[in-house]
Amino acid sequence: MPTPRTIQRTYLVLLGNTLATSLIWGINTIFLLDAGLSNLEAFAANAFFTAGMVLFEVPTGIIADTTGRRRSYLLGSVTLSASTLLYVLLWQVHAPFWQWAGTSILLGLGYTFFSGAVEAWLVDALTATGFNGDMDTVFGRGQVVSGAAMLGGSVAGGFIAQHSSVGVPFVLRGLVLLVMFAVAFATMHDVGFTPQRGGRPLAEMRKIASASIEYGWRVPAVKWLMVEALFTGGVVFYGFYALQPYLLQLYGDPNAYQIAGLVAAIIASAQILGGVMASRFRRLFRRRTSALIVAAAASVVTLGAIGFVENFWAVIGFIAVWGLLFAASMPVRQAYLNGLIPSQQRATILSFGSLTASVGGVWAQPLLGRAADVWGYAPSYLVAAGISALALPFLVLSRRQHAGADTVQVVTPVKPVAQPA
Repeated sequence: MPTPRTIQRTYLVLLGNTLATSLIWGINTIFLLDAGLSNLEAFAANAFFTAGMVLFEVPTGIIADTTGRRRSYLLGSVTLSASTLLYVLLWQVHAPFWQWAGTSILLGLGYTFFSGAVEAWLVDALTATGFNGDMDTVFGRGQVVSGAAMLGGSVAGGFIAQHSSVGVPFVLRGLVLLVMFAVAFATMHDVGFTPQRGGRPLAEMRKIASASIEYGWRVPAVKWLMVEALFTGGVVFYGFYALQPYLLQLYGDPNAYQIAGLVAAIIASAQILGGVMASRFRRLFRRRTSALIVAAAASVVTLGAIGFVENFWAVIGFIAVWGLLFAASMPVRQAYLNGLIPSQQRATILSFGSLTASVGGVWAQPLLGRAADVWGYAPSYLVAAGISALALPFLVLSRRQHAGADTVQVVTPVKPVAQPA
């Protein structure tokens, strides 16, 4: 019989896929550049990855809401493993850019099976088993586990690449994802949610998509969060991956892959600390949106400092602060958003939120990559800070809706506001 404790334990185990995916996070940009791509092409490949997420976020969210969150996780493990191994093949043959673009879209598809599904599975299962604790704390623990897995994976990936080649961590990632498939197959079961397996699948998908618009885009508090992600999503992607070659440049050794892995290790450590601090950070503010606004504003300043102070050790410090701000605010954002949406459309709406962040990645990453080619990495971070600043007004607009989830843990989903024709 599942209990809140066993559900949380399973959730934390499922986050082990972060260990697999993070094996390449510290060297991904270097891997692409080593394959013969320019900065523009490397970040354009990343943009195609996020374009794949844009294309498939909502469809895979609907799959999770109709056929089950467990099935979505399993499909994600297989798809991501296969596309990662295909990346290795492209690297070996120095494939043309269009092949990188197509494979990057498949990588995006793999990630979309995860996004929304696991979080929706957790919230529904905890509700069904009578959990009455603080969701901010649960998401914070998950972030600690993800951060620990990311720390181990990124350090290991950099070390392995340093002593073998940048392709070996990609091979290991594909294999570990297959192990996670087996773990999820044995331990993950839909609890508190009944997949809609009967009837006509297309009709069910249309029904869920329509309800998702009603409880997502037409709820102003949710809508403004999604618009905000259009500006921050791409900056987060670029900010993380551009730090790998930028730090090597500041360090003065283009082959010091372990230094590149240090970026992911710092972010992972910040994620662990941020997860521990999440509930304390939340209690500093009466409203969740206040915490989000303060963290977003501080992130703008930090990104600007990364670009303005071109010193290796200073940039290391700013990276740690930037990662800590992101990590401390993410559980708050998750709890706020989950408190605004109903169970039956939860995975779809969460996926729609990820979609908007991915759209930001589609336009921002090539733009920032081109800025790095023309002006250098440091000025590109100043541009990134300017883009992030554009997100602040939309967090303020979400705050002005005075949603119940802004101050309490569990609320009745907000009814859509009537829109004039």
